Amino acid sequence: MSTTQNAKVDAFIDALPSWQQTICLTVRQLIHEAEPEIEEVIKRGDRPYFVLAGNICAFQATKDHVNVFIYDPIAPDPQNIINQGHGNKTARSIQFYKGDIINKKAFINLIQAVANNNRAGGWRKLKP
Repeated sequence: MSTTQNAKVDAFIDALPSWQQTICLTVRQLIHEAEPEIEEVIKRGDRPYFVLAGNICAFQATKDHVNVFIYDPIAPDPQNIINQGHGNKTARSIQFYKGDIINKKAFINLIQAVANNNRAGGWRKLKP
């Protein structure tokens, strides 16, 4: 794991049911694998955010799934892993349910695209 782990993100994950912990730990690992410079912070009181030159993504656990909000509406998603919010102006999301298989390569590619867009000034600047 990256050295940018945050103990408050650990606490968020630890408080979840075991199946949600597994999802969050896997996604967290993929985020840092995609871009080791991404940092973990807590925003909005208790929500884990992953940032690099702006927001990359965030976790939100619900009763029956985990949302991973992707804060870039223009990053390409050729594998169609984004399954919520296609028309949103600032963020889309991936909803992971118990037993879902995570397309690791597609997720890493998506996070890398968001990070690259952020480094280039952010999606608002790059938006066609």
